[in-house]
Amino acid sequence: MKRSQIAAQLYTLREYAKTAEDLDQTLAKVAKIGYKSVQVSGVGPIDSAQILASTERYGLSICATHYGYEKLTEDLDTVISEHKLWNCKYVGIGSMPAAYRKAGREGYEQFAREFSKIGERLQEEGLQFIYHNHRFEFECFEGLTGIEWLMQASDPEDFHFELDTYWAQAGGVDPAQWIYWLNGRMKVVHLKDMAIVDDQQVFAEIGQGNMNWDSIIRACREIGTEWYIVEQDVCRRDPFESLAMSYRYLAELADED
Repeated sequence: MKRSQIAAQLYTLREYAKTAEDLDQTLAKVAKIGYKSVQVSGVGPIDSAQILASTERYGLSICATHYGYEKLTEDLDTVISEHKLWNCKYVGIGSMPAAYRKAGREGYEQFAREFSKIGERLQEEGLQFIYHNHRFEFECFEGLTGIEWLMQASDPEDFHFELDTYWAQAGGVDPAQWIYWLNGRMKVVHLKDMAIVDDQQVFAEIGQGNMNWDSIIRACREIGTEWYIVEQDVCRRDPFESLAMSYRYLAELADED
């Protein structure tokens, strides 16, 4: 992991990215922290050219995105054109709709087939589909966890993963082990820590919780992860400070560029 591979997930700053002006000010602060790249997710209805102009103004690349189900299934041509404009390879979805989840194995397999086709179309354009997990994918039914049904029913070239370390831990599995299991299908990882406060699991800045970051980063390095994206769904302090704390911790573990 190099410092230039550490990115900020803008969903963490969603309350500060609702307008083009707000986003521009937010990106200036992100760049000042030291980040060189961002994931576009949770921002307001801002023109894609304006997003590009702001990132370029502050020397930031766009390494990945999260789009909604409807956008990916109903307006894929626009998704493709935006990613080409941004020179961004990784096209993500934050989660599968509840209807697939409620259908059990059949729903997971249907989702895997449908998004393998979407992934195939993206591959034709030089892009890569990635699926971001939460906790529910680690529920076991009919002998396998949900994420295993996704892996088994999807095309390994067209359907990749963006493992979220917090949600893997919350799902009762070892994030580092799952990173190894996703070798060849995971070039993007979501890094967030888990702490216990008042006997409750909470989101925490990297290095401020209880997760084994040495093993997680080592696993990511060994499988050739390209982007290490910092995300914190809920911050118990100013979210810019949370992103700064996480960056400083990861920068100490990173190799020089």
